[in-house]
Amino acid sequence: MAPRHKIDLNSDVGESFGIYRLGQDDQLIPFISSANIACGFHAGDPCVMRRTIWLAEQHGVAVGAHPGFPDLIGFGRRNMDVSLSDIRDYVVYQVGALRAFAAMAGLKLQHVKAHGALYNMGVRQIEIYEAIAETISRMDRDLILVVMSGAGRRELEAIGKTYDMRIAFESFADRGYNPDGTLVSRLKAGAVLEDPRQVSERIVKLVKEGKVVAVDGSEIELKADTICLHGDNPAALSLVKTIREACDASEIEIAPLNSFL
Repeated sequence: MAPRHKIDLNSDVGESFGIYRLGQDDQLIPFISSANIACGFHAGDPCVMRRTIWLAEQHGVAVGAHPGFPDLIGFGRRNMDVSLSDIRDYVVYQVGALRAFAAMAGLKLQHVKAHGALYNMGVRQIEIYEAIAETISRMDRDLILVVMSGAGRRELEAIGKTYDMRIAFESFADRGYNPDGTLVSRLKAGAVLEDPRQVSERIVKLVKEGKVVAVDGSEIELKADTICLHGDNPAALSLVKTIREACDASEIEIAPLNSFL
């Protein structure tokens, strides 16, 4: 019987820098369908970008740019007070760099997903997502913009129509949710989940029912096209294996966004 559901499984990868190693990219990438590759501002460097592109190509994984704020020491997770013009320039610089590495490997970028503080600030300030959408639509209208599922869905769908581009809504496999659909702060308990069974069960529920259990035990509605598993989560490898097993058992096909969006 053919799978009744499709979902993309993505991960933030390519986040090592120079002699510093972060994540388990070699082991994790074979299990995902889309890779969000750091572009050198919050993490990554030219050599890491090239190698991560190569790894993705070897395993048939779709590649996307993961641009963030120029904040290596804060890993791009600190808010920065910058103009929309600056954000546009940051996006062009980073997406352009990764697109060049992808072209060298004979690949085309599938998507763009903002990183860390840039991603979260866009949830609260919709003009940031609009600036990113406008920018990447001018670079390549085939690029998919990945945004957080939850508040602002209508506004984000309208942005997609304005710039004639696809918008993918994302949920998180290994992050706790507040009752309002926002992510639990990493400074609080329950922000990062590491129990493979808990994570796999919530993913199946999310894909099949469009619901996720918040930290207070309540259920919230959440529609997602793609699910993120953080590559820097110490439990990432065991989580991704369990997620794939649970999806297979539940007739959920894991596939890159370009195949169904």
